[in-house]
Amino acid sequence: MNSAHQKIEMPRPTPWWREPWPWILMAGPALAIVGCAITIVLAVSSFSDQPILEGGMKRGLVVEKAPGKPPLNESR
Repeated sequence: MNSAHQKIEMPRPTPWWREPWPWILMAGPALAIVGCAITIVLAVSSFSDQPILEGGMKRGLVVEKAPGKPPLNESR
């Protein structure tokens, strides 16, 4: 009779932050956000004031070829 009435001890569930899988799954998007932020900072600080070469014109955010003579490296 003792074996039928024994209590079975169930392990207590651990909180989600103590499990490794949520942290592994969150690592990918977190690294993508950090990489994007670094890329934006480098692009703005390093390349924002570069001149446009080879006869281009910048109008707002669009770079167009300047009208006039064709560049020297193009053949007709």
